[in-house]
Amino acid sequence: MKKVEAIVRHFKLDDVKDALTECGVAGMTVTEVRGFGRQKGHTETYRGTEYEVDFVPKVKIEVVIPDAKLQTVLEAIMKSAQTGQVGDGKIFVYDMTDVIRIRTGEAGEDAT
Repeated sequence: MKKVEAIVRHFKLDDVKDALTECGVAGMTVTEVRGFGRQKGHTETYRGTEYEVDFVPKVKIEVVIPDAKLQTVLEAIMKSAQTGQVGDGKIFVYDMTDVIRIRTGEAGEDAT
């Protein structure tokens, strides 16, 4: 099994969610996060005062999937989250040793 974390723009969340649902992903966790990469933040003006926004708001989507679905899920995320501009985000893939559903005690792929 793999855990896939995708950090994407806020307005792309629904597109990514729909694409993952079409791939058969049954559940996901979404967290609002802030950070920076090559963008290095941006400048905004508030009440006539200009200030630096170092951390850019993004959304982190986490899913756990069987190994067989990995390429399909990665392609779906890339296609649905991409705008072609700096700041589209990143995808991280981790190996999962086990998953356990608390309610039933199911483990492994049965628990995803």
